[in-house]
Amino acid sequence: MNDGPRVAGVMGWPVEHSRSPIIHRYWLERHGIAGDYIKLPVRPENLERGLRALSALGFAGCNLTLPHKEMALAIVDRVDPLARRIGAINTVVVGADGSLEGRNTDAFGFIENLRAGAPQWRARTGPALVLGAGGGARAAIAALLDEGIPELYLANRGLARADALAEAFGERVRVVSWERRARALAGVTLLVNATSLGMTNAPSLDLPLDLLPPSATVTDLVYVPLMTPLLAAARDRGNPVVDGLGMLMHQGRPGFAAWFGVLPEVTPELRNRVAATLLA
Repeated sequence: MNDGPRVAGVMGWPVEHSRSPIIHRYWLERHGIAGDYIKLPVRPENLERGLRALSALGFAGCNLTLPHKEMALAIVDRVDPLARRIGAINTVVVGADGSLEGRNTDAFGFIENLRAGAPQWRARTGPALVLGAGGGARAAIAALLDEGIPELYLANRGLARADALAEAFGERVRVVSWERRARALAGVTLLVNATSLGMTNAPSLDLPLDLLPPSATVTDLVYVPLMTPLLAAARDRGNPVVDGLGMLMHQGRPGFAAWFGVLPEVTPELRNRVAATLLA
């Protein structure tokens, strides 16, 4: 590690929309660390060259966003077990020898956001229903299984992808058809929307909540808008709700610690700073 300013960034295509620089620059300022965190627009066909250039350019590492998270698995020199299990990398750490280690902090971000937003929720008290079978769903499933959830129902619009995830994650994951998703709400203690349904400019999630227990927690990985139609409907019937913005902030903490040597906190000031950009 050099003694000068440390630099990290977020690599994606496109990457202009990323709020990660706001988050990491806040932490750099808060902790008085000389360094920066910048956007790295890299086309998919240039991903390997982009990653291999990090060491030569003096970067401590980077985050990866769409569409690079899965492709990077075959490029980095080492992949941590959790990232291998999830099947995606969102954090790259450059070693002292210039080697690249791939990690996944999305599961950490998911569970830390859930703990902060719904401190009353406990994994072992009952099953969860996860909607979706993409990268966010994989991270949420891994986090919930590691937390000790006894059973997890998985529903996705494409049944084949859900079946593949259930096979990969083991017997506690049970697939339910998309058509039966509302029935699967009966008895769950947690509902997770890991689809893009409900995002701004995307179709809404059609999910009647009649069978959802009043005490069940509802969380949405979507954070634009912050209060998705699903969260609004759950809140209106009295369910505890957790929006997706906290996951974005919490997933950045382990990477910041690896690059800059300090494990930062998610503060109300940071949340307000990022949330203000969602309304711009």
